[in-house]
Amino acid sequence: MKISEVKKMILDKTLINAYNKVHKINKGWSADEKYYIESKNGKKFLLRVSPIKYLNNKEKEFNIMKDIYNLEINMSKPIDFGICNRGQNVYILLSWIEGKALDEEIISFSEEKQYDIGYEAGQILKKIHSISAPDGQEDWEQRMLKKINYHLEEYKKCGIEIKNDNKAIEYVKDNLHLLKNRPQTFHHGDFHVGNLILTYNNKLGVIDFNRWDYGDPYEEFYKMMLFSRDVSIPFTKGQIDGYFDEEAPKDFFKILALYLADVILYSVVWAIPYGEDDVNTMLRLADMIFADYDNFNSVVPKWLK
Repeated sequence: MKISEVKKMILDKTLINAYNKVHKINKGWSADEKYYIESKNGKKFLLRVSPIKYLNNKEKEFNIMKDIYNLEINMSKPIDFGICNRGQNVYILLSWIEGKALDEEIISFSEEKQYDIGYEAGQILKKIHSISAPDGQEDWEQRMLKKINYHLEEYKKCGIEIKNDNKAIEYVKDNLHLLKNRPQTFHHGDFHVGNLILTYNNKLGVIDFNRWDYGDPYEEFYKMMLFSRDVSIPFTKGQIDGYFDEEAPKDFFKILALYLADVILYSVVWAIPYGEDDVNTMLRLADMIFADYDNFNSVVPKWLK
C-alpha cells in the first residue's frame, strides 16, 4: 500500500485520532507490509497490513497474541484488527516497543552479558511454549514426515548442492523415529536475535509473531542455532540454559540436530526467490552448521562441548 493510502485508512478506521508521523518499515523477510505510526499525543504504534486472503490466519494471529500478552511477556500489545483498503487488505494494529534491535546491539556487550540476555530469552520462550496446541492438531510425526519428504525433493531439484549434503540426509533418515509422540505447543515461529528488542530499560522484548504455528517445542530452536548462533554463541548457550533451567534433556540435542539437518538443506531452496545474496547467506550458514556438527557425526555443536 502507498503511504497516502495508509494515512487515509488510519483516518477512515479512526484507529488513531490524529497522527504525526507515518513511515514504512522495510526490515525483515515478512510478507506483511509494516508501518510505524506516531500519534499527535506521542503514542507509537506498529501497523501490519496483509492481503485479504490471509484474513482467517490474521484473525487467529491477533487472538493468540492477546493470549500471549496475558502471560506478561514484554511484547507489542494487540490493539485492533480488521479489513481495510476497500476490502483488499487485513490489518493488525499493535503498540510499538521502543528499543534497539538485539541482533545489532548484542555484540557490544561482554560475553557474560550476552549469555545473561540469552538466558532471559530462553525463559521467555518457555513461557510462550506454555500454550498447548488445540485439540485436533495433526499428529506431529505425520506432519514432519510430509514436510521432510517435500524438503528433500525440492532440494534435489533446486540445482544448488551443499557440500557433504549426504551426511545431513543420512542423519535425517536414520533418526525419523525421534519424531514419534512429540508434544505440540504454540510456536512464535521465528524466535532469534533478529526478532528480539532490547528496550532502553534493558528489558527484552519479542516482536514479529506472524510466522506462528503449533508444533514440537524443540523445533523452535533451529532458528536460534542458525541466526542467533551466527551473531552470538554466548547468547545461544544462554537461551538453552534459560529454557531448561541449566540442564537440557538428553534427547534435546538429537532431536534438534534432526530438525537442523533437514532445514539447512531446504534453506537454500527457501532463499532462491529472495535473490543471490540471501542464497549465499544460507550457503554460508550451511557451512557453519556442518562445521558445528562435524558433518552430523556429532549431535552436540562443538562450541557447546
